[in-house]
Amino acid sequence: MIQKSAPFRSVLFVDHAPVLGGAEQSLLLLLQYLDRAEWQPHLACVPGQLADRAMRAGLPCHLFSLPRLRRSPRFAADGARSARQLARLARQVQANAIYANTVRAALYAAPAARLAKRPFFWHMRDFWLSETKPRHIRADTAVKRLLCASATQVIANSHAVAQQLPCAGKTAVVHNGIEVDKFDPRLDGRPFRAQHGIPEDTPLVGMVGRLRPWKGQLPFLHMATHILRQQPEVYFVVVGGANFAVEDDYARQVTHLAQELGIAGQVVFTGMLDDVRPPLAAMDVFVHPGEPEPFGLVNIEAMAMARPVVAFAHGALPEIVQNNVTGLLTPPGSVPALAEAVIGLLTDDEKRRQMGDNGRRRAETHFTIQRTAREVGKVMQRGVSR
Repeated sequence: MIQKSAPFRSVLFVDHAPVLGGAEQSLLLLLQYLDRAEWQPHLACVPGQLADRAMRAGLPCHLFSLPRLRRSPRFAADGARSARQLARLARQVQANAIYANTVRAALYAAPAARLAKRPFFWHMRDFWLSETKPRHIRADTAVKRLLCASATQVIANSHAVAQQLPCAGKTAVVHNGIEVDKFDPRLDGRPFRAQHGIPEDTPLVGMVGRLRPWKGQLPFLHMATHILRQQPEVYFVVVGGANFAVEDDYARQVTHLAQELGIAGQVVFTGMLDDVRPPLAAMDVFVHPGEPEPFGLVNIEAMAMARPVVAFAHGALPEIVQNNVTGLLTPPGSVPALAEAVIGLLTDDEKRRQMGDNGRRRAETHFTIQRTAREVGKVMQRGVSR
């Protein structure tokens, strides 16, 4: 007997951010790689970089406004109106489920799913409701409990994030993935070095991340001073810029510290780059010096470029970097330990090469977007089949 394949299901994905952060980049890849024989994605988002990229990729994109979170009677009314709009949109596109990509999106998508009588999926990609640890932990936990209770299924992008969620029995861990085949370790890094005045034969240590305090640019510069005392020929590159005006003050603080430490001549600041592959190709060692990350996609990108990763052993990094195999994990917060790990790799070409090769293989087997899309599809399949 020939079995008919199941008809594809439509899903309304919701995101709140106008800028293209890590969560939005992961969402775009997910939408492009979901099996179209099973799923038809629709994206509801605010005008901005995410919407522009989605439309360029040919994804069905529906623009709407989401009120900013604040304590006021008006917010409650605006939030309820946004939830009704999302519910109406879900019916219009005949969505079988509503999927929130962020915490803020979930605050509107959860009531929308209830109004539309659709399953609700919540993808948690952060530790907290805010970007940094909140002052009021109880309030943060209370909102998480509410969203967990509303969700048909919760997806966490790491075990580190899952441990922060009060969603017993509902949480599935699905690591983020990238288009590994688009990262070629053979890419020539010399053009990037020439563009930024970095000698071809000089060791280069780098990091990538938005200019925000928790990304670790300041510890990176302090690490550089430790390294330069032993290896004065090393150069350093900081890839990343500011998305908002409020980040400009921190950017000035970072560049001022490089001058204050007397290392500005050997530190290159590239600003925001659309493509991180050229700087990764130019690096000998990649460093992730920030605070605990819920995931840290750029570490996978560095591994895909066959670059060893040196990072603090906290957050989701131990799930990504295999210590002494694909890189080195050091005690959290210890800048001297971070520096010693980098020096150890710079002085051992074979170890550096082997860790880079191991990282590439790990990216190919564990962190492809194809694998991520399959796993997310399985979670959604279970949810809509209930």
